[in-house]
Amino acid sequence: MMKVAVITGASSGIGRSTAIEVARRGTGVILTYGANADGGRETAAAIEKDGGTAVALPLDLGDTAGFPAFRGAVAAALREVWDRDTFDHLVNNAGSAHMASFEDTAEEDFDRLTRVLLKGPYFLTQTLLPLMADGGAVVHTSSSSATAAAPEPGYSAYASLKGALNVLGRYMAKEFSGRGIRVNTVSPGPTRTRLGGDAFDRFPELVPPLVAKTALGRLGTPEDIAAVIATLLSDDGRWITAQNVEVSGGYAL
Repeated sequence: MMKVAVITGASSGIGRSTAIEVARRGTGVILTYGANADGGRETAAAIEKDGGTAVALPLDLGDTAGFPAFRGAVAAALREVWDRDTFDHLVNNAGSAHMASFEDTAEEDFDRLTRVLLKGPYFLTQTLLPLMADGGAVVHTSSSSATAAAPEPGYSAYASLKGALNVLGRYMAKEFSGRGIRVNTVSPGPTRTRLGGDAFDRFPELVPPLVAKTALGRLGTPEDIAAVIATLLSDDGRWITAQNVEVSGGYAL
């Protein structure tokens, strides 16, 4: 029986690369997209072109009221495409970036980040847990900013919420262990994605200082992060749980 993974935020960046890598390793994928519907469909098409199986579903991670309907859509896809009642893996990857000084962080921005970065993964996992098979795995996409030894100004809200996600992962690992479900977080360092409105493409001057601080001498790529997430989901990660794995090329080392 083919294993199936639910991967949120897979219309671009780390989510897209993770969906493609997980599918390449023989797992079926239910991927989600938010505003970028074309991107979600393109990810599914790329998986199918390579011989994999994928279903793309819309999901607003910031709106918990839509989660029960999403669970219904996941259950329907499992039945129709894989003839299953359960799925095996969940990757809570969808996110939102916001950079502002502490003094300039507005309450509405803080609340939006909270809904997407913490409340969304918390209650989406809770909603989908009855559909998860025992012995599966959950991976949260966090950020190295949450544990930075030398914090960069401008990320007080974002990094604080990612830090909370790290803690949540440990508590989930404890509570889900009776079902053999492993839970880990992956913390990328500076990675070339579309977050921040394609910030690295719009502001190329940001790149050299980050590269200079990275031991391995370049920015991360979505594929770098996807390989680690896919490994944690796979049987190769069978003895790893409650861990936060930094995938940063030695940023600020």
